[in-house]
Amino acid sequence: MFTDMDYELEEDKLGIPTVPGTVTLKKDAQNLIGISIGGGAQFCPCLYIVQVFDNTPAAQDGALAAGDEITGVNGKPVKGRTKVEVAKMIQAVQGEVVIQYNKLQADPKQGKSLDIVLKKVKHRLVENMSSGTADALGLSRAILCNDGLVKRLEELEKTAELYKGLMEHTKRLLRAFYELSQTHRAFGDVFSVIGVREPQAAASEAFVKFAEAHRNMEKFGIQLLKTIKPMLHDLNTYLHKAIPDTKLTIRKYLDVKFEYLSYCLKVKEIDDEEYSCIALGEPLYRVSTGNYEYRLILRCRQEARARFAKMRKDVLEKIELLDQKHVQDIVFQLQRFVSGMSHYYDDCYAVLKEADVFPIEVDLSRTMINYSGQSLSYEDEDEEETSRGDEDHALQTENGAEKLVDDQ
Repeated sequence: MFTDMDYELEEDKLGIPTVPGTVTLKKDAQNLIGISIGGGAQFCPCLYIVQVFDNTPAAQDGALAAGDEITGVNGKPVKGRTKVEVAKMIQAVQGEVVIQYNKLQADPKQGKSLDIVLKKVKHRLVENMSSGTADALGLSRAILCNDGLVKRLEELEKTAELYKGLMEHTKRLLRAFYELSQTHRAFGDVFSVIGVREPQAAASEAFVKFAEAHRNMEKFGIQLLKTIKPMLHDLNTYLHKAIPDTKLTIRKYLDVKFEYLSYCLKVKEIDDEEYSCIALGEPLYRVSTGNYEYRLILRCRQEARARFAKMRKDVLEKIELLDQKHVQDIVFQLQRFVSGMSHYYDDCYAVLKEADVFPIEVDLSRTMINYSGQSLSYEDEDEEETSRGDEDHALQTENGAEKLVDDQ
């Protein structure tokens, strides 16, 4: 039995102060206020709150927390009573119940012991193991579950690789179109020179027109580069800012999660120790002196759970937004790319269609330009005509290739 002499043991508060308080709670439809009670006769001199349940009158009020001592119910002291008796006292009250309590002014840092740190390390190891591996190593996964957010890290890695590939492809595309535009510019310059030097009016006009078409194609190519280049900035922002920021948030969430699980495991170990001693009829010293160590861990668990719930909510929202942005971003970039390419090919086709000046009828006997104003020998004329003929043949061949590409 729990005798009066047992109460004479001085409470060992571990240096944790308490502050008295009173709170009035309106019961819910099930006649509950939303707390679970621990301690009490016959082994503990005080009764305390083990847990405050979510979405209950006690949780919504916020005055009571895990680890607080209950000293009275509607003005009636509860010292020396069992936790079952106190629970019945609260249930017997209808409507509103007044709870007198001593608030535990606990600093969470006091509960963050080396044991908790080691448990966090253990959870980090177990998280990435299969059940068989964990069991073989003697690491329990009893309070761990397959967290879907951990899988999101793998998905983010795949998304990052996708964006890296898009950036590399876009860079290669920009370089290729820049070189193509420079080629069009070179063709335009060459045909322009030929057109200016060509003495035959029809041929000169045809070459000049063809040169202008290539210069326009160069402009279209530059415009395409200006359209596609912003893709690099957008992809780079998503790849090097949005994804790393989300991955960092998930890692912070995992750290909070492991801390919460560590306190859960610590509470279970203390409970098991207490049940074993009760079964042997040998109450623990910490229990007989107010169980402040246990109550401190209960408070730390409650606060860790609150941080865990908030962080999980934030991570889920951030990932949801990131997924939406990912889909919208890919669609927008593809539309920008396809639209730019379509306009480029349409403009080039229209310009080349208007510049359809071939075949050009050229009088080879009139294509030689006498720059010095002096007559040339027959041999020179023959060599010049042969050279000119070769040039015309080369130009027709090059133009044929251009026209073939255009037709394709």
